Amino acid sequence: MQLYVASWLGANEFYSYMTDFSKNIVNQRFGLIYDELTKSNKIKGKSDLADKLETYNHVINNVLKGDRSLTVKQINLLVEHFDINANFVFGCSEQLYNSDSDEIPTHSLAEKIIQGRNNITLVPDKASAGYALAVDSKEYLEQFKRFSVPGLEGPLLAFEISGDSMLPHITNGDLVICEALERNQMPRDNGVYVVVTDTVVTKRIRRIKDSDSNQVVGLELLSDNEVYRPYQVDLEEIRQILKVKARLTAHGLA
Repeated sequence: MQLYVASWLGANEFYSYMTDFSKNIVNQRFGLIYDELTKSNKIKGKSDLADKLETYNHVINNVLKGDRSLTVKQINLLVEHFDINANFVFGCSEQLYNSDSDEIPTHSLAEKIIQGRNNITLVPDKASAGYALAVDSKEYLEQFKRFSVPGLEGPLLAFEISGDSMLPHITNGDLVICEALERNQMPRDNGVYVVVTDTVVTKRIRRIKDSDSNQVVGLELLSDNEVYRPYQVDLEEIRQILKVKARLTAHGLA
């Protein structure tokens, strides 16, 4: 399965981030690559590049303007068609072309991701029930595969999504990459989190406060898919809360 990388989903940050990709290093480097390909006559313009990347002219325009990001498929095609150094795309190198080096070119983006620091532990859907029981066990996590994604630092966990409760923002089969909150750290309203009780679910949350003390006593878990009704969990039931920092998806951005 080929994956697309989409960083997003922090509380109220989701909508603002999805409308401004200009700070994304991949978009910034894409602008430099586009200028270089144009100056060197390797492309005749946006339409020509769009054809090479198997997309549309308006998509290239939107990426250059910072209104959307490239999919992994488009980055792979960019690397393969023009011998672009994938490390340059992710800001890890100043060498634009693979041919400028004696190094053996690696055109697989999946390989570029796997060759990183491996700071992200993947918990597959079938193992999520076990994770709920062994949430504090480092030994339990050691059995799982690890990988890395440029721009995502520190110890992180990735959970495989099963179901359609978070459509349209998270799709069945996606991976959500998360950072665990500290025990005394409360999530923010409207943020998307992985909440671990006796199960592992990915939901948008709303804090429930006691009317007398104004203290948070539980969370209301909401699905983005309106077919599913919200439900509540008490704080005593919650074993861990993880903030969703990014998702990996096999579906391109709309």
